[in-house]
Amino acid sequence: MKVAPYIRKTNYYETDQMGIIHHANYLHYFEEARVDFVEKIGYPYEKSCKLGIEFGLLSVNCEYKKMVRFGDVIEIHSSISQISGARMTVNYKILDHNSGELMATGNSSHFYYDIKNKKTINLRKDVPDLYALLKSYQEPNLEEEG
Repeated sequence: MKVAPYIRKTNYYETDQMGIIHHANYLHYFEEARVDFVEKIGYPYEKSCKLGIEFGLLSVNCEYKKMVRFGDVIEIHSSISQISGARMTVNYKILDHNSGELMATGNSSHFYYDIKNKKTINLRKDVPDLYALLKSYQEPNLEEEG
């Protein structure tokens, strides 16, 4: 299933000396879009935090295609490409909101962590409703990883 993209206008403080969005900010955009994604599907981060579940970060990648500048409006499309009981990978596409041009792509990989017991968990077994919800948003035709 598709979720509406996260849309935001870029800020001056996010730029470098050339007026181009500094590369590190794309990782912030991914995080903002991921938080927006789970909120839109009805399971905001606050809900998982109340359960004591955290989504730990394993890796994050970004490939820059075209420069984003101060004042540009961007839309970030988030989707789940892989999910298992232990891990999840979220893909991102940043587009110029007005032209639809692809500005960047990326992904982040996460594991599930029980904050109270300080251990990793199997989301499929420990929080099956959340696992099923996230699984329902996995991109079609992709194999589930172990």
